[in-house]
Amino acid sequence: MNKVLLVDDDVDLTAMLSQYLAREGFDVHTVNDGEAGVAQALSGNYSLVVMDIMMPRLSGIEALRRIRATSRVPILMLTARGDNIDRIVGLDMGADDYVPKPCTPGELVARIRAILRRVDMTDAAAPIPNARMLQVGELVLWPGNRKAMWQGQPLELTGTEFSLLDVLVRHAGQLVSKQDISQQAYGKPLARFDRRIDVHISSIRQKLGTRSDGQSWIQSVRGLGYQLLED
Repeated sequence: MNKVLLVDDDVDLTAMLSQYLAREGFDVHTVNDGEAGVAQALSGNYSLVVMDIMMPRLSGIEALRRIRATSRVPILMLTARGDNIDRIVGLDMGADDYVPKPCTPGELVARIRAILRRVDMTDAAAPIPNARMLQVGELVLWPGNRKAMWQGQPLELTGTEFSLLDVLVRHAGQLVSKQDISQQAYGKPLARFDRRIDVHISSIRQKLGTRSDGQSWIQSVRGLGYQLLED
């Protein structure tokens, strides 16, 4: 049973969502402030964290920053409907996805399951010896346990970042449309005006750094898609 941490200061909402998630087969633990949310998220006991952005004592954005400093546990942010700034900041800091509030319990469950399908938290240790790997130059991915190495060093990626990079590696040297990236990484078509892919790609670019010629390892073609350069 997947254990989910729900962090939100709205006690009535957390109670309602907890009951629904429990009926859907999740083991749910709730806390009602950001400080407690960080402590629980870093305990290593959860498969996924659902966290509101607007909370007292410690905001969801700051809680996300503290968690991402040491942990890659998947995080789904709850944001105010229409607040694009919080969504972009959250994704840029390593959130795996977001759901606008108010949300239906059914939508939340669907997003949680989609993330858990992409991220296998049971194999979060070192790469499995002799496991199938993908390699493009100095970039190596182990899809089986979702680990990555870049220039001989571990590459820390969120679950969503790994899924996106996996797609680009499999099509290295080729232009991949954002629609194809969404289908292969998320298993669903790209919604109109959805910038999640752009934000996550920007984060991956920062982690890879630049080539000797100053260009990014991931090239973009406006309106078309992205391409991972092979050398």
